[in-house]
Formats: sequence, structure tokens, C-alpha cells
Amino acid sequence: MKLRENSKYAMLVPTSMGVRITPLNGQPVHSSEYFRMQATSAETNVASVSSYLGLPVKVLTTFVKGSPIAQFIKANLRARHMEYEGPEVPQGNPWGYRHQFNIADSGFGTRGPRVQNDRAGEVGRTLNVKDFDLERIFGTEGVQIMHLSGLIAALSPETSQFCLELARAAKKHGTRISFDLNYRATFWKGREQELRETFTEIASVTDILIGNEEDFQLCLGIKGPEAGGKDIEAQIDGFKEMMGRVKQAFPNASVFTTTLREVVSVNEHLWGAVMLAGEQWEVIKPRPIQVLDRIGGGDGFVGGMLYAILKGWEPEKWAQFGWASGALATTFETDYGQPADEDMIWSIWSGNARVKR
Repeated sequence: MKLRENSKYAMLVPTSMGVRITPLNGQPVHSSEYFRMQATSAETNVASVSSYLGLPVKVLTTFVKGSPIAQFIKANLRARHMEYEGPEVPQGNPWGYRHQFNIADSGFGTRGPRVQNDRAGEVGRTLNVKDFDLERIFGTEGVQIMHLSGLIAALSPETSQFCLELARAAKKHGTRISFDLNYRATFWKGREQELRETFTEIASVTDILIGNEEDFQLCLGIKGPEAGGKDIEAQIDGFKEMMGRVKQAFPNASVFTTTLREVVSVNEHLWGAVMLAGEQWEVIKPRPIQVLDRIGGGDGFVGGMLYAILKGWEPEKWAQFGWASGALATTFETDYGQPADEDMIWSIWSGNARVKR
């Protein structure tokens, strides 16, 4: 995949930042007294692979003015080696704007994780293209890949238009577009037709299209694979047929991919992936991985795949590095992986967990 040269940023992600609060030691929320707080968003989870491995990343977002949570988030983004840009929005009053809260336990063994999103008054819903100089960002500074998420595109009518305008500007200036559909029923309720049109337009200019069977069916109206029971490996041919239909509907894209996950227990998953890059299929049959916290594994896959594309590697390595980056993310208490170097990720792919001295 040819990328734009002479760009200041390898990757750009628009996002709504929030915090995740997690009980210690895999305990449930309702029985816990001690919690760990981290700054989070799906889109920065993706970008973390590139930023930790030394590529320049920029975040477009919005903050609550004077908020200690905003200060906490900014410090975290700086620690992840990410630049950020966005307006400061006054809270207004005690019932005004704030950053979203994600309250989640990790589960353990046979007890599955439980996640509660508290997004009332979320400042990210105000993201507006008027607050950003797109000509400067895409034209003067330059971006190689912009990663968009359906979570942001569906957050509010304002963010839907924001993502549309970003996609149009990126396309105009030769920036490659990655779009993870990320369907959420609660975001789409009452806006189905509007969002179907928005997602279809973004997908029509996208270069890298990501989603599971539900995402492609409900966001874009593409028929998914036939139900194949619990054995995810048995459904691979169905996923490949679905991607063929997606490619026919959206011929501008050259990469289509989905992860494969079968849950054995909270702490053991079978993890795989299917990718179509041009005419070349890359299939990673599900392999067992041990899981500390599953949240962010899919984002880690996307982040690793995009890093491999940015590095100019062959498509086979896009899928492999993505698979291993996703597996890496599930070993961290944060919902994003923090690779020390490429070798840490390739060691996961090779199955080498020996001590490195």
C-alpha cells in the first residue's frame, strides 16, 4: 500500500477520551473497595502500538476546561508519546459536560467481565469540524493513515458530520483511511437510516475496512456468514465469503479484516484473524492465548496491523503483527498494549515466552 510521503504524522485518530475504572485483582465492581483509573478510548488504544514503537501520532479530541480528569488524560497521552489537539469546553454547571466513565471488571475464570458505560454529558459528543484546521492538518502537516472508529462516527449528529468531513479531507490530500465499524446498538437507536448513510459514505472512501459479521451487516447491510455453532474455525470460509461481498460493495478499499475469538474461559481464548489484502488472503487459525484482561484486544490487532502497513512490510506480516499485538494487549492491565520494541510482539507470534536477558 503506497502511503503519502513527507508527512509529519504517521497516524491521526479522532476520539472522545474518558477514564476506565477497574477493580483490583479481577474482582467484580459491586464487591470492590479499591479501583484503578486509566485514561482510555478505543481509538488511542489502536494508536498506542505505533506511538510506543516510535512513530509520530496525533489525537484530535476535546476536553472539559479546568477539569482534573482532563489534566489526567493529557498527562497520559503525553506519556504515550502522542500529540493532541482540541478545544477546551467549559463544564457549564454541575450537570454540564464531563469526560465519559467506563466502569468495568476483568472477570476471572468462569465469571465473565461486566462493563458499564456512563456517558451522560460526554464532552466528546461536541466534536466539531469547525474547531480544527483540516487544511493545515492534512495539507500542510500531512498524515499517512487516519484511523476512524464507528464509535465516534455514531456518538452524536455532530460527531457523525465531524467524521464525514475528516474522511473527505483525508481523501482529498492522499491520506489513507482506516475505518473500524464498531457497531453499538445503543448509539444507533432512532438514527438507523442517518447512520447507515454516513457509514456507507465513509466506507466508500476507506482504504482499510475493519469489522466483524455484526458490524458489516448492521452498519453497511452486507450479509454475514451463516451461523456455524461455537467452533469459530469452522466459520472461516463464511467470513471469507462475507469479505468478498464487502469488497464488491466497496471497491475503493484494498484491505478487509476481522478478528476471530472463541472464549474458552475468561483467561483463555482462541484468537485468530482473517484478512483480504488486494487479492491475497491471510488467515490465522485460532490459537490459544492467555488473557489477563480482554478489553482492547481487538484494538491491539488493528494497531499492530496499521503499524505493519506504515512500516511497509508485506501483507503476511500485517496479519501476523496485528494478531500478536492484540494478544499482547490482553496481557496488560491497561486496555492498550505498551510494547517495548517490535521484538516483544514478534516473540508472541513465534510462541517464545522465555526470559529475555
